[in-house]
Amino acid sequence: MNRVEGLRANSSQFTLERKPFLILGGSIHYFRVPRAYWEDRLLKMKACGLNTLTTYVPWNLHEPERGVFKFEDQLDLEAYLRLAASLGLWVILRPGPYICAEWDLGGLPSWLLRDPQMKLRTTYSGFTDAANSFFDEVIKKVVPHQVVFYEFTENVEALLSRGITELLLTSDNKDGLKLGGVKGGIVRLPQKPKMVMEYWSGWFDLWGGLHHVYTAEEMIPVVTEILKLDMSINLYMFHGGTNFGFMSGAFAVGLPAPKPMVTSYDYDAPLSEAGDYTNKYHLLRNLFSHYHTQPLPELPPVHERRAYQPAVIQQHISLWDSLRFTDKSERPVNMENLPVNNNNGQSYGYTLYETTITSGGALKSQNNVRDRALVFVDKHFVGVLDYTVQELAVPDGKGKRTLGLLVENCGRVNYGKTLDEQRKGLVGDILLNEHTLRDFNIHSLDMKPAFVNRLESAGHWMSMRHQPSFPGFFHSRLYVNGSPQDTFIKLPGWSKGVVFINGKNLGRYWSTGPQQTLYVPGPWLHRGDNQVIVFEEQETDGKIQFASSPDYGMTIDVQ
Repeated sequence: MNRVEGLRANSSQFTLERKPFLILGGSIHYFRVPRAYWEDRLLKMKACGLNTLTTYVPWNLHEPERGVFKFEDQLDLEAYLRLAASLGLWVILRPGPYICAEWDLGGLPSWLLRDPQMKLRTTYSGFTDAANSFFDEVIKKVVPHQVVFYEFTENVEALLSRGITELLLTSDNKDGLKLGGVKGGIVRLPQKPKMVMEYWSGWFDLWGGLHHVYTAEEMIPVVTEILKLDMSINLYMFHGGTNFGFMSGAFAVGLPAPKPMVTSYDYDAPLSEAGDYTNKYHLLRNLFSHYHTQPLPELPPVHERRAYQPAVIQQHISLWDSLRFTDKSERPVNMENLPVNNNNGQSYGYTLYETTITSGGALKSQNNVRDRALVFVDKHFVGVLDYTVQELAVPDGKGKRTLGLLVENCGRVNYGKTLDEQRKGLVGDILLNEHTLRDFNIHSLDMKPAFVNRLESAGHWMSMRHQPSFPGFFHSRLYVNGSPQDTFIKLPGWSKGVVFINGKNLGRYWSTGPQQTLYVPGPWLHRGDNQVIVFEEQETDGKIQFASSPDYGMTIDVQ
């Protein structure tokens, strides 16, 4: 872009190209939207009257192992910026290193936690050295795309020294504003432009809670008033998308223990999880149209959806038959410090800890289970240990038996003062009758694509004529005739687990709700047979159901 002058904040209004410019922004995170739908979502943003796209950059996805960087396919940040530019959208980039975002560990990679002294989001050299290494990679990719506007959170110098010349800004709540500004960024002063950097269009949901809604009737008058005051605005979120895989975070502020977030990031945003228009969208479009001299673009068509016929489970394989990597350790080792993934540890998923016991009795977790453990004796389920249940009765039996704890990382806290305490798995000793358990076999179950693909070709699958054991993997085929369309998976006869379609992790489901459906993007399906694998912890009714609309559960108004 050959621009004369970028965004400036030298008077009470922003200027761009030396002309007054009102930022009408909205957040859409490229990593929460299938790449095949990026253009669709951005065209719908443009048609709503917005002129600026805001996105975070998730460090944990772009550097999954220390020094290994990924910027292709779903993570092609430059392609996303080029697409926005081609559609005439400006970009506010929020490169981190910490992003919050209701994303696991606020986007920080879990391998940082291998360092027992780690102090995240501080000047501790173990953190800043790693963040600088990440910025070396990411900033050189975005520098050529200026004019883009940058939001910074931690380190102004890290951006400026790498060639960022555009305007910098922060996103502060009212408490943050009282603490002053950051040198080099826009400071809230009487003669400076004003901007609401995050106007929340809804809210996130927690497993075991209710689905949050923020009505258009409440939202539109506030946005109207903000614009009347000549203030710029960014809607967080304009389109929320989905926390595919194991990426959802957890919430701990003001709670006795963290609560994990659901897979959907619909957020009750103006554009729904599947890209549908909402009442909120239409009312905002009408409002924003008054701030344009030209008519807004026509509304792009909505993608058709389909409730496919139920897919019957054909085969199953026990969790115990799917285990590969084993680490032997005298003491329990948290997942991040396991010697896997080129010594970057395990980031997500489940970890199985097994040891030998010679009696029954009181099993005590001492609150060292992070976050939830299914407990087995000789592969028979005996109960759950979590933050609320920290003691279980192990039944008596003869001779040596195997005690197993299948521990799930339900999602790391993404905000607050406990980021340094987000190691997962068993983070300390477990007691049986007040004796400390020792000598563990530890199995890493991160359920990455290679694991799922290997599982498909495993020889241990059994037909459903044989009684399945739990936990287990359940295999089915979804037949698609014609062109694949978006759908939603429903699992009313199942309890808790993860769904994979054609090797892609759709995310977690849990009967506790509120979310009762998982979004399946049409572009992730193909004509003919599609492989569906479900990891289920405790029960199944033998079929996978599909719906044409989502069910996010009982609602509650955002307070």
